[in-house]
This record gives sequence, C-alpha cells and structure tokens, in this order.
Amino acid sequence: MKAKRKFRDREDVEVAILDALVDRGGEGMTVFELRAAVDVNIDTLEDALGELKADSLIAVEVDEGRTVVLPDDRVVPDPGQAPGEEESLFDAVRERLGL
Repeated sequence: MKAKRKFRDREDVEVAILDALVDRGGEGMTVFELRAAVDVNIDTLEDALGELKADSLIAVEVDEGRTVVLPDDRVVPDPGQAPGEEESLFDAVRERLGL
C-alpha cells in the first residue's frame, strides 16, 4: 500500500519512508527497519524523518520498550478504497517510468 497521492510530492526518500510505514500498518517501524526498507544512509534517513516529523506526517512512540515510527492517519489511504483508486493515470505512468 502507498501513502495518499497528496503526500507524494516530497523528496523521494520521504515518500519511500511514508510508503514503508503505510505498508506496515499500525505496528510502525524502528529506525533500523526503516533504514533497511528505504535503503539510504542513516544521515539521509535522519534528515527525512526530521522533515516528516516537522510536517506532522509521522509520530514517534515507545511500544513495548522499542521506539517505533508511525504514519499520521491522514497519510494512510482509506481501508475500503481500491488500490490505485486515488491515483491518476498520469501518476501511474510517472511511477511506472520511475520519474
């Protein structure tokens, strides 16, 4: 699952973080899990997380002794929404071409 389209006009690493968090659901991810999922160095990840946190698109919580990053509810598509329903044809082509 991917983050809502209106949040996809950010830096590539920020979009990748949001997508990974949305895909994980409500359990969130640790920084190490995010680093593996996004495949960037720790400094780049830290900067991107800082930007997302400043824009209130993520939250950081302690869950059973581990610190996890969670997406804000407004980033997560509605559960009843069909995959790609919100995505325009242009967005689908752009993503397919890797632009």
